[in-house]
Amino acid sequence: MNKYEVVIGLEIHLELKTRSKLFCSCSTTFGQEPNTNCCPVCLGLPGSLPVFNRRAIELAVTAALALNSKVQLRSRFDRKNYFYPDLPKAYQVSQYDQPLARGGFMEIESGESERIINLERVHLEEEAGKLVHAGNSIMGSAYSLVDYNRAGIPLLEIVTAPDIKSGQEARAFLEDLRSILLYSGASDCKMEEGSLRCDANISLRPQGSEKLGTKAEVKNMNSFRSVELALNYEAERQAEVLSAGGTITQETCHWDEEAKKTIPLRSKEGSSDYRYFPEPDLLPLVLEPAFIDNIYASLPELPAVRRKRLKEKYDLSAATAAQFTVNRALGDFFETAAQDYDRYNNLANWIQGDLQYQLRESGKEADDLDAKKLIELLELLDQGEINRPVAKELLTEMVNSGKSPKKLVKEKGLGRISGDEKLRPLVDQVISENPDAVENYLKGKDKALAFLVGKIMAMTKGRADPAELNKIIKERISNK
Repeated sequence: MNKYEVVIGLEIHLELKTRSKLFCSCSTTFGQEPNTNCCPVCLGLPGSLPVFNRRAIELAVTAALALNSKVQLRSRFDRKNYFYPDLPKAYQVSQYDQPLARGGFMEIESGESERIINLERVHLEEEAGKLVHAGNSIMGSAYSLVDYNRAGIPLLEIVTAPDIKSGQEARAFLEDLRSILLYSGASDCKMEEGSLRCDANISLRPQGSEKLGTKAEVKNMNSFRSVELALNYEAERQAEVLSAGGTITQETCHWDEEAKKTIPLRSKEGSSDYRYFPEPDLLPLVLEPAFIDNIYASLPELPAVRRKRLKEKYDLSAATAAQFTVNRALGDFFETAAQDYDRYNNLANWIQGDLQYQLRESGKEADDLDAKKLIELLELLDQGEINRPVAKELLTEMVNSGKSPKKLVKEKGLGRISGDEKLRPLVDQVISENPDAVENYLKGKDKALAFLVGKIMAMTKGRADPAELNKIIKERISNK
């Protein structure tokens, strides 16, 4: 691999978060009975005519602006002609030479530095249907069935420049892209439901060369981890072919998740194979500058900005700020709590550790909880009213029941045990039961005192005040 430079470009298909399809009113609800969310428009029956979904256009523009793309005032839809069983019209309504937006870029962290990945275009298109295979995949199935519920769902295709240099960078790009799209509200980005899919074009060229090599397209990557594995495998495969004096065939490959390798499917099509021509049933899409400006003004704080602000405002580590950015609900919970609790790193540690664990165990989300209750718990701990083991116990109960930590302390009798009246009987008991430890302490062995304190802490489940215990034990031993 040292002889070659890897060149990767991604094509991301994003399902926009609309209730109806791109050109008709059929529902986009996931998981419905096959072929129940269909109509003459999305099935392409004769005489049916498409109508723009305004909400899809708004979300597409929102996503494009969030990706620093230049939204075009005029764009056009085309027919992309190809035959496949999941395409009921035998063409797909897409955008070709006049896309919704051009250019754009994203900054990603690569190693210890940041790199800019440029975008070529962002365009709208309709989704195809879905093939349901009789076996685990298309490769080993005796037959496949077709479900047209997805046909016509609004998609946004995001095409990167060939700027990505490894499977790891592709994964980092997709993870950051997902965060941006979630923050923008354009999509729910659920890969398991097909809301976010990625195809990749990958080629190799000799180190230092400017000429692109012959590319292969890799499909069927159903997770960010699969993207990384598939591209790393394909890079190694191409390097072996080239090093042996062979040539790379331009083809479309299928990623086999079980075998962890790419499998050739067919020769790769070029744009001329699709015979693009303007969609005759749709007028060009013309946007007013005010329409674009209003959407830009309504963009939320995006991940890169939030990550930087969290680090600077709350003095958080880069890793913590990144986690609170990726997990938006957790970050929102932190910022809500931080309004009334200024030990920010202590707060962050509890949220990242014990609270997140309890959320996973209970199946709840951060926004299901009241931040004031966590603050109440931490203040009890800070004031010495409870110790850490008790605080963890209370946190579990608080997450599951929603009760106030102060109320739980009172109900369960979990408060700190302090004062001469409460501690002296415990001290007398431990002294009488451990005469050897008392003798060792009198001989100057300080560990014996720690042993006696530990005995009482165990008896009280850590609720006794250790400073008071030390004082009382010393007094009682010296007076014996």
